[in-house]
Amino acid sequence: MSKTVSAYAAPTAWGSDAPLTKTTIERRDVGPHDVAFDIKFAGICHSDIHTVAAEWGRPNFPVVPGHEIAGVVTEVGSEVTRYKVGDHVGVGCFIDSCRECENCEAGLQQYCTGDYGMHGTYNSTERDGSPTYGGYSTAIVVDENYVLRIPDSIPLDKAAPLLCAGITLYSPLRNWNAGPGKEIAVVGLGGLGHMGVKIAHAMGAHVTVLSQSLKKMEDGLRLGADEYYATSDPDTFTKLRNRFDLILNTVSANLNLGAYLRLLKVDGTLVELGMPEHAMEVPPMPLAGMRRSLSGSMIGGIPETQEMLDFCAEKGITPEIEVIEASYVNEAYQRVLASDVRYRFVIDASTI
Repeated sequence: MSKTVSAYAAPTAWGSDAPLTKTTIERRDVGPHDVAFDIKFAGICHSDIHTVAAEWGRPNFPVVPGHEIAGVVTEVGSEVTRYKVGDHVGVGCFIDSCRECENCEAGLQQYCTGDYGMHGTYNSTERDGSPTYGGYSTAIVVDENYVLRIPDSIPLDKAAPLLCAGITLYSPLRNWNAGPGKEIAVVGLGGLGHMGVKIAHAMGAHVTVLSQSLKKMEDGLRLGADEYYATSDPDTFTKLRNRFDLILNTVSANLNLGAYLRLLKVDGTLVELGMPEHAMEVPPMPLAGMRRSLSGSMIGGIPETQEMLDFCAEKGITPEIEVIEASYVNEAYQRVLASDVRYRFVIDASTI
């Protein structure tokens, strides 16, 4: 039977006078291929705020955000083979895709091109057309093919942010072959950026942080950065010209792309991971002058996300988190916007 669970939702466009509020939602019956689990922790991603604030278009309210979800299996469908009751599992940014297109068959479900498309963990629909609701809730039901196994060595509170922040950085680092002998720059030391530093360092790359100021320099070096520069200092862009194989931009601000592109070596790539609200201007000369590339990347597919979790377990990588009660979520949003978190808020779902 379907189950009524507690949740925090945005009933309308979020703002100081329109907060997320406590409510209840319905979770579907457990089908033959479904996994039901109690949510223990849910990370707060900046994407949650962009969505509920209607900055990426008007969502389908009410919205229950949250796509960094970790919990414990309570029930499995009759044909489930991958999981059992008691397993530690997680769900990331999507809960379904067409399963038939070239990208889905290659394990790149995040780039599904089928008619059904990739269906987000929230602000999307299930196959029956009912709305999807995210991790700011106490339980969820997901098809086993879109559930991740969380290694025992990763605590559930620290596992949650890996399901978006972790894979968002792991995927481009892996795709562009970060490793020994590679010069990697991470723009911004926030929820995404700090994971990029940790993962790139663990892969053996030489890691540089490019941040607006030096106020987080001590943290950056502690987390694994080899060098740290302030982008507010014009000399930074002179000192580091033609330096990097790969630049990962984790901030959602509109950067002076020409200045950052000039920091790349021949055949270097700047990858956009943050999502600015406005279109970016791309100057052609810095691209053509050194055969540089401007690219983007979006989370990762199910196989790569599982690979990332296993890699983090092997290397002892976990995010820096601040666990909060659910009633604090609106204040947490304001602090995220003020860059006042080091480095990821995680909701304790037992407080919902």
